Amino acid sequence: MSKISVLGAGTWGTALAIELANKGQEVTLWSAVEREITALRNDRKNIPNLPGASLPDSVYLTTDLAEACDDEEILVCAVASPYVRSTAKKIKQYCRKGQIIVNVSKGIEEKTLRTMTQIISDEIPDAKVAVLSGPSHAEEVSRGIPTAVVVGADNKRVAKTVQEAFFSEMFRVYTCDDVLGIEIGGSLKNVIALAAGIADGLGFGDNTKAALMTRGIAEISRLGVKMGAKQETFAGLSGVGDLIVTCASNHSRNHNAGFLIGQGKTCEEAMKEVNQVVEGVNSAKAALKLGRKYRVSLPIVQEVNDVLFNGESVRESLMDLLRRNPTEEYRRK
Repeated sequence: MSKISVLGAGTWGTALAIELANKGQEVTLWSAVEREITALRNDRKNIPNLPGASLPDSVYLTTDLAEACDDEEILVCAVASPYVRSTAKKIKQYCRKGQIIVNVSKGIEEKTLRTMTQIISDEIPDAKVAVLSGPSHAEEVSRGIPTAVVVGADNKRVAKTVQEAFFSEMFRVYTCDDVLGIEIGGSLKNVIALAAGIADGLGFGDNTKAALMTRGIAEISRLGVKMGAKQETFAGLSGVGDLIVTCASNHSRNHNAGFLIGQGKTCEEAMKEVNQVVEGVNSAKAALKLGRKYRVSLPIVQEVNDVLFNGESVRESLMDLLRRNPTEEYRRK
């Protein structure tokens, strides 16, 4: 049994706390938002955004960050991506040298173009940082639906430790040493999911969505490889796997926000209606900046940015993609 603290009591953090506790781990769930912890203390069976889930009585709930970090073998950073840096700054004083910190948030910091594990390493240089990602809707993980994910770490022993901590009969965990590839796949798939949702909102069909998903993974892998990631990572759970589940499911907040935009709502109206953090909106500008930095063509990412931030109509944006000059499917050097 391991002592594990999950930092962030949103849907994903709570779902992981449930999964870990059901496995028998000693779990603490922390939130800076007192009302989240109060709600869970009052009712562990009716959890917002996790229908049918139940938080085990063994999960200790706290708003005290020092208490949450005290003597824990693993810290799981499950706050939304815009808050990863500020959270890392706060927990630094409580971390011991070599502390294992597992990032489960997906995104790229727009100002610095750093991934979430890079941000944590920036703020806590002595930590051993890993990432856990893959096709894993919180709604399903919290109910014990069979799921497979991947944990990435530069240190194989760290990856193995995290794998053993999370692995269960219904939550299969693979290991990988391509941390950058895992994070690029997990971040950019949210932008592609917005495009897929927009297409659905416009009333287009499966052909359109399949095209966006396939060409989307081409964009993601082109950029990732240029940045130094491994091509095969994007054919795995954190690449194609995560892209499929995010583009095709009603659980996906990114797809759902895109769908609303496709139906005519503004970005702000869509995010308000979804009522959860839409990571693709936060990652879209950063993804476009990365494309420019590494001189990689990202036409879908570009059109999503034009719709979200430049006032372009969704239908015209899709037509811009279709009107592009014909080319080969695979670009060879």
